[in-house]
Amino acid sequence: MKKGCLIGGGIIGLIAVIVIGIFMWGIGINNNMIELNNDVNLKWGSVESSYQRRSDLVPGLVATVNKATNYEKETLTSVIEARAKASSVQIDPSNLSPEKLAEYQKAQSGLGSALGRLLVTIEKYPDLKANQNILGLQNQLEGTENRIKIDRDNFNQSVTAYNNYIQKFPASIVANFRNFKEKGTFKADAGAEKAPNVDQLLNGK
Repeated sequence: MKKGCLIGGGIIGLIAVIVIGIFMWGIGINNNMIELNNDVNLKWGSVESSYQRRSDLVPGLVATVNKATNYEKETLTSVIEARAKASSVQIDPSNLSPEKLAEYQKAQSGLGSALGRLLVTIEKYPDLKANQNILGLQNQLEGTENRIKIDRDNFNQSVTAYNNYIQKFPASIVANFRNFKEKGTFKADAGAEKAPNVDQLLNGK
């Protein structure tokens, strides 16, 4: 009787150890996913900040160009409209799905293209090219575009690490259970990933 109880107790103890081991394993994977997810959110904050910096430069640039010349009103209007559209597309960091990110990127690329056309306008007029306020804003814009490129690359790296982790077995089991979903990355887009190239725009490339 005692022998049977000891065997039964041993089996129960073994099962308990296995259950605790599985539980601790799941907690470890869950914590790793939380850390990777938080890193993605941190990088996303930098992306948003850089894009916001670009958006903040637009009114000053448009106002300065408008004050210096009465031409190209259509170009200025398109920049203002593109900025409004880009500002209207917001993403909840908890829902950085490929579809949502594509929508966000499309809006931001529209603003990038409109700014590129505005730079072409500036190149057409010597007085605009020589305007110190405009030159200063152009330099800030170029620096911001470069910052956007860096922040987008950092974000993509962070998302790739996160996606790889949650898609691999056995972490994928915990990911499905805890509802950790795949996140989107920025795709190659010349209008958004680098500063507008005035020479190329002037030549229609």
